[in-house]
Amino acid sequence: MERLERAEQLKLMGKHEEALAILEQLLIEDPENVPALEEVADNEVSLNHYARAERAAKQAVQICRKSYTGHYILGFIRSHENAWTEALKELREANSMSPNNPEILRCLGWALFHAGQRAQGVVTLERALNLDQGNPLTLCDLGVAYLHVHNIVKATSLFQRAIEIDPENDRAKEGIQMAKRLEKQKMRA
Repeated sequence: MERLERAEQLKLMGKHEEALAILEQLLIEDPENVPALEEVADNEVSLNHYARAERAAKQAVQICRKSYTGHYILGFIRSHENAWTEALKELREANSMSPNNPEILRCLGWALFHAGQRAQGVVTLERALNLDQGNPLTLCDLGVAYLHVHNIVKATSLFQRAIEIDPENDRAKEGIQMAKRLEKQKMRA
C-alpha cells in the first residue's frame, strides 16, 4: 500500500516514469493488483501511451468488472479516437460506479456532446464544473460546447475563468480568439 501511495504522489508531481517503475514492480509481485493496473493506465495516458494504457485498463476491468477507473480510461481513450459510441458505453459504466466523479462527468459530457446529444452533454459538463469549479479542462470543454451552440458570451466567460486559474492555458486562449472571430462574423451578418 505504501508503494502504491508513493506512485500516486509521483504521478501527481508529473514523474510518470518513476511512478511506472514502482507500479511495474508491484505487478511483477502480484499481476492481478487492480489498483496498480489502474495507476499504470492513468500514468500511461498522461504520457500519451494510449495502447499501453488500454492494455492495463482492459486487464483491470477483466480482473474486476467494477473498476470504474479502468472503464473511465477506456472511455477516455475511445473519446480521444472520436469513437463516441464506444466512449459513451465505457464512460456511462464508470459513471454508474462513481456517479459524482467530476473527471468522469467531464469526459462523459464531452462524449455526449460530440455524439450528438448536445443538451445532455452541456448539462453533464455543467454538473462536472459544479463539482470541481476550478478545473481548467472542464471550463474549456464547456466553453467549446457553448461556442458550438453559439452562446459566445458564456463561452468567453468560461475561457476567461480558465485563464485566471491557469494563465498559460493555450486552449483557453484559443477559445477566446475563436469567440472573438465568431462575434465579428455575427456582427457582419
